Amino acid sequence: MLDAARSHFVERGYAGTRLRDVAADAGVDVALVHYFFRTKDLLFATAMELPIDPAEIVAELLDGSRDELALRMLGRFLDAWDAPGAADPLIALVRSASTHEPAAELLRGFVHHGVVGPLVVGLGVDDHERRAALVASQLLGLVLVRYVVRVEPVASDDRETVITALAPVITQHLFGHRPEPRPPQ
Repeated sequence: MLDAARSHFVERGYAGTRLRDVAADAGVDVALVHYFFRTKDLLFATAMELPIDPAEIVAELLDGSRDELALRMLGRFLDAWDAPGAADPLIALVRSASTHEPAAELLRGFVHHGVVGPLVVGLGVDDHERRAALVASQLLGLVLVRYVVRVEPVASDDRETVITALAPVITQHLFGHRPEPRPPQ
């Protein structure tokens, strides 16, 4: 099932992948895909070897103070990227997205449907598509600078420095105001 899912996600992108098509290519009933993976988000996370369940992350991020949302988001984001071996498939996806349209569609789809889009919709803010795209620009920019191109000093900054620097910008994108930066706990 995972091989079929990877193939569909790469060829058709996140939005174009249907669980019934993955099941058919894997030679199983779609109920089996639902049984093991529950949602397309979790299937994507598993197939792409992401160390997260997107729906779980969104729920976790929405549960708490809005003033500290960006701090929580960046902390979880860095946890996912800094986990041993976790970044390898993600770095490959980000690298290939600039030259391979299916990979770009996959990345766009995950941003829009996976974590950032549902998070912004869950906040109930206006202009949620623009806000989600702006937050994604910060997160993908961080990925490019810190993990792919490895631009110093950001590539070797400790997580608190990165979080403190970016949290006000992400808060601005989410809510239209910038809070006073507070160090992460």
